[in-house]
Amino acid sequence: MVRCYVWFLIFVLLMVPAGNGVSITEGAEMDQIMDVAQKMISAVNHADDFISAAEILYYKKGIEEQRFRFTFYYKRGKIRVTFSRPYPGANVFYTRGDTYVVIKPFRFLPMVRLRLSIYNPLVRTPSGQRIDQADMGYLLGFLSKNLPLLGQREHKFVEDETQAEFSFWAQDYLEGTQLERYRVIVSKGNWFPVRVERYTAEGKPIEILLFKDHTLNSHLDDRFFTP
Repeated sequence: MVRCYVWFLIFVLLMVPAGNGVSITEGAEMDQIMDVAQKMISAVNHADDFISAAEILYYKKGIEEQRFRFTFYYKRGKIRVTFSRPYPGANVFYTRGDTYVVIKPFRFLPMVRLRLSIYNPLVRTPSGQRIDQADMGYLLGFLSKNLPLLGQREHKFVEDETQAEFSFWAQDYLEGTQLERYRVIVSKGNWFPVRVERYTAEGKPIEILLFKDHTLNSHLDDRFFTP
C-alpha cells in the first residue's frame, strides 16, 4: 500500500527479543533490520490493493484508555476505513495526498456525509495523529526516514521461521522532536507488519497496533472507495 505508509502505522520496537526466536550478533543486527525493513517497504509499496483488519490500543500514562477496531481498504492510493469499534459501521474515505476526508458516520443513514479537513481535530486519533498519519504508508515513510538512526542508538533484532522482530529508537511519530522506542514484528510470509508498538523514552506504552489479517490482491471495485 502506498508510496513512501493506520490506522496505519507504520509504525517499530521494544528491547525484548521474541520468546523462541534466535537473536544474532550485534555486528549483524543492523544489516538484518535494514534488510527486513526494506522487504516490508517494498512489499507494501508494490501491493496495488489490499485489505487489513486491525486493532489499535491507545494508552494514557501507560494505562490502556481506548481500543479501536477497523478494517483498512487500499487501492492505488484510494483509502477506506470501516470501523467496528467504537463507531460500528462508520466509514472514512480519502485519497492519499488529499487535504480532506469524507465521513459516513451512520451505517443506517448512508446519505449522511461529512467533509472535513484532514487537519480537523475531529479526525485525529486518541494519540494525536491525523488520519493519514495512521495508515501504513505513513508508517513506512516514518520507518524509512528513521533507519539512519540505527547506528546511533540501541537496537535489537530476532527472528524465527515465520516472523522477524526488530526494535530501535526513533524520533517521535508526530512532531519528530523527541526520541521514542518502537518495536515491529513482520510476517515472513508476505513481509507485511503484524504488530507495531510505540513507547515513551521511559518505556511506557503509547499505542499498540495489531494487524489481525492482510488480504492481498483483493480486486476491490473502484466504486467501493466512493463515499
